[in-house]
Amino acid sequence: MSANNGNIKITSENSAFLLNLFWALGLGNKNDILERGPMVDPRYGGAENFASTAGWTLSQGDPMEHYSRHLFVILTPEEQQLVERVSKNIYRPCCDNPTFFPDCNHGMAMLGLLELLASEGVNEKEMYQVALQVNSYWFPEEYLTLRTYFERRGAARDEINPKEILGAKYSSASGYARVLAEIPPPEPQSGGSCGV
Repeated sequence: MSANNGNIKITSENSAFLLNLFWALGLGNKNDILERGPMVDPRYGGAENFASTAGWTLSQGDPMEHYSRHLFVILTPEEQQLVERVSKNIYRPCCDNPTFFPDCNHGMAMLGLLELLASEGVNEKEMYQVALQVNSYWFPEEYLTLRTYFERRGAARDEINPKEILGAKYSSASGYARVLAEIPPPEPQSGGSCGV
């Protein structure tokens, strides 16, 4: 049996499927982010109460029976540090929390993707590039709006650092709302909602 099963390619046709696949990976893979991070902070009421956990209806039994329980992707200490560092700066337009606090399906899916990327030796710069591409499929209207926003300021989106685009200033719910206050969104396309 070959250890190399090929590359994963995201398209508009399979983006919802991959969202669910990476959501399962992020939720089920054993990781310190889930065990010691904001998800388990008592002031938020418990990890079982978030959309990323309570909303996971595809599992057999209680989703919390799978929460950080499986060794799907085993990270070295350096890879874990990389995932933690990058996850603290990747936001999504549906929430105001970084991937380090994966309280919705998109955040949990991004965590799973980052774990997979780190385990494959992908460096930090490439992780941000992949995360931006993936977020663009999961939030097509929002990232078309961001492209327009940057173009109106004289910069093509590919000239802006993906880390900057994915940060709270542009990709968080509140950051994106500030962008929307300046320019109208494009015509709706298909994408996933936070509860899908």
